[in-house]
Amino acid sequence: MNILPVIFALGCASLFAETVKDREGAVRKDKATMENDARWIYNDVERGFAEAAKSGKPLLVVLRCVPCLACVGLDASVLTDSSLTPVLDRFVCVRLINANALDLQKFQFDYDLSFSAMMFHSDGTVLGRFGSWKHQKDTQDTTTAGLRSTLEAAVALHRGFPGNKAGLAGKQGGPTPFKTPVEFPALSGKYRSGLDWEGKVVQSCVHCHQVGDAFRTYYRDAGKAIPQELIYPMPAPETVGFTLSPDHAARVTGITADSPAAKAGLRVGDDLLALGGQALVSTADASWALHRAPESGPLEAGIRREGKVISATLALPAGWRQKSDISRRVGTWPLRAMAAGGLTLEDLPDAARTPRNLDVKKIALLVKGVGNFGKHAAAKNAGFQKDDVVVSIDGDETRRTEGELLGWLLERHRAGEKVKVIVLRGTAPVELILPMQ
Repeated sequence: MNILPVIFALGCASLFAETVKDREGAVRKDKATMENDARWIYNDVERGFAEAAKSGKPLLVVLRCVPCLACVGLDASVLTDSSLTPVLDRFVCVRLINANALDLQKFQFDYDLSFSAMMFHSDGTVLGRFGSWKHQKDTQDTTTAGLRSTLEAAVALHRGFPGNKAGLAGKQGGPTPFKTPVEFPALSGKYRSGLDWEGKVVQSCVHCHQVGDAFRTYYRDAGKAIPQELIYPMPAPETVGFTLSPDHAARVTGITADSPAAKAGLRVGDDLLALGGQALVSTADASWALHRAPESGPLEAGIRREGKVISATLALPAGWRQKSDISRRVGTWPLRAMAAGGLTLEDLPDAARTPRNLDVKKIALLVKGVGNFGKHAAAKNAGFQKDDVVVSIDGDETRRTEGELLGWLLERHRAGEKVKVIVLRGTAPVELILPMQ
């Protein structure tokens, strides 16, 4: 599948996602409402591309998991907000409600988001991406200022195409082991390329988070290390020390002291024009640039500051990617089963360590939750309990967050191996064996 400006409003029926009571009815109502809409082409990307090529417009595609309530406010605004009309008129618009047949070489974005966007030229060239964690965390947030800024910036890139094609090269997706989600072993045979409108349509839908899960399972089941960019996908700009406004394309609103961004000289109020050689139209674009950034080394940034265009270089330290906060990602749940037996862990803050005589430089991960079913019950079956504190794992006591630990274990151990863990239960040390899965 190719799409020019593509908006994915993808609500995942996930462990984090609250859904409507009548999921089946909601999907069928959406189809009845939208399939003959004057603006939106319903569930047909190829038709959208044909229309984009014919009209000379970019293509806008909404991918929306209708039963999910996450981002419902933004999704409603995209369909009804009159302030978006002028910019939507610049696009051919397509609404998709499933990920079954996505062309994964083109549709590479943040699979954990319930609303994402991609922008393409009709020849398949990616112009940009959009995705909103802000709206994901607040289902009633209907603001569209950031989306509007992104779409306007995408229109400008489209207008400059193909003269600006070199600056878009880094935005393009890379090769994948399978072309579509339903070809992955984890999904093949369970799902078809199309939805089952004659049966249980909701159960026939591949959600985007399942795509990310399928990638990771593919590597794990093959006995290979899961690539770091799949464990820590689409790092937030905060990972390297800067925050971007949700209401602008890529305007800096915060800088963390002593971070790569601070050391590079970025300032509040800067408009990031490019990162890693890629023209930016959104926070998601910045995350994609970080997603494709090196494990260490220089990352170039183009900045507009007080009307002048300047450059800066972020020096990425080794291990920067592992600082990504993945704790709220739905894709982290399967990783918890693989590497932690279903445990949910939290790094104890310094203030909570002092009363327990725990070293602030060493690992102290509180067991906040213990899974009860399937692979997520492996730690429970091995004797782990809620409120245990992990103080040594695999003979190592280095302080790590949950996310850092998961990546560390997944890189070092394959399924079937066992790892010795020491926990404090109260004040007593207890030795346990954690199975890798």
